[in-house]
Parts: sequence; structure tokens; C-alpha cells
Amino acid sequence: MSRIGRKPIAVPAGVKIQLTPGSIDVQGPKGKLSVKLPRGITLEQKGAELHAVRENDEQSALHGLARALVANAVTGVTSGFKKEMDIVGVGYRAELKGKMVSFALGYSHPVEFHIPEGIQLTVEKQTHLTVAGADRGQVGQVCADIRSLRPPDPYKQKGIRITGERLKKKAGKAGAATKTGA
Repeated sequence: MSRIGRKPIAVPAGVKIQLTPGSIDVQGPKGKLSVKLPRGITLEQKGAELHAVRENDEQSALHGLARALVANAVTGVTSGFKKEMDIVGVGYRAELKGKMVSFALGYSHPVEFHIPEGIQLTVEKQTHLTVAGADRGQVGQVCADIRSLRPPDPYKQKGIRITGERLKKKAGKAGAATKTGA
């Protein structure tokens, strides 16, 4: 049996859960999320805990996934998820304009990024972004979309990156100048 799937999900006080066939609705102080469950996986509520149960071993691959999705929804509506990003490069910066962020990323024009519903984006000192929200998948997807506007360059390390992301720096063409023909 799946180790992740067997772990119970603790439901904190102040979180309302509504079980329906095939999905679960979780509501808390940070918002409301709905999670669709894979076929053959059900949830049972025992006191202040939820348990993921599968019908047979054919759903073993989805057992841990379903439990993790519901646990992320419970965590998201109570404390939320947050990722931080850095903008590295001379003249690279971001500016918040209502429900949109305007990036100066070395292109001939500013790049506009619309902030989706359910996401809070803050810009600190023009080169540091914080993306927060209740849905873990949506927070990660918004960070990936922002990073794709100007991915980090492997030679000069300039671009948008997740804070703490380690990059491999390439050497460039310095070694090619020393080679000579016969």
C-alpha cells in the first residue's frame, strides 16, 4: 500500500470540508478550493482527520496523489503557499500596475504579465517578487510563466529565477581562442 496514501490528513479548526462523489470542497480563511478525486479513490472523515481509501490495487498509483492533492488544498486554505523570485541583470526590474506587472527585461519593449485570480503578487525593491496564493499548483504555474519571460542565461546568469535556484554557469568561448591550426 502507498505510504503517502495511508497517512491521515489533519483538518484544523476553522476549515470546512464538503465531500461529494468524485470531489471534495475545502473552505478556510484563505479561500475555497475544489479537488477532483481520481476514479476509485474515496475520502472518509474520522473526527478531525481525513483518510484516502482506494477500492483495489489498480488505483495504487493514484492513491498517494489523491491524498497529496487534498492535503495541499487543506494547507492552502489555512496558511497558503508562497514562492519568491529574483530578477538579475542591469536595468532589469518589475513594476506593479493594478492587476498587471510590467517587466523591463532588456527587450525593446516592456513585457506585461496579467496576474490571475487567486494570486497575490508583490514587488519589493523592483528586483524581488513574491507570489502567494491558496492553490499550490497555480502558484507554481505563475512562477514558471514569469520565469519563462526571461529564463536565466547560462553564460551571464541574467534573467528571472526562483530565489535559491542554483544555476550551472558555462565557460563561454575563451578556450577556443588558444587553438591554432597545424
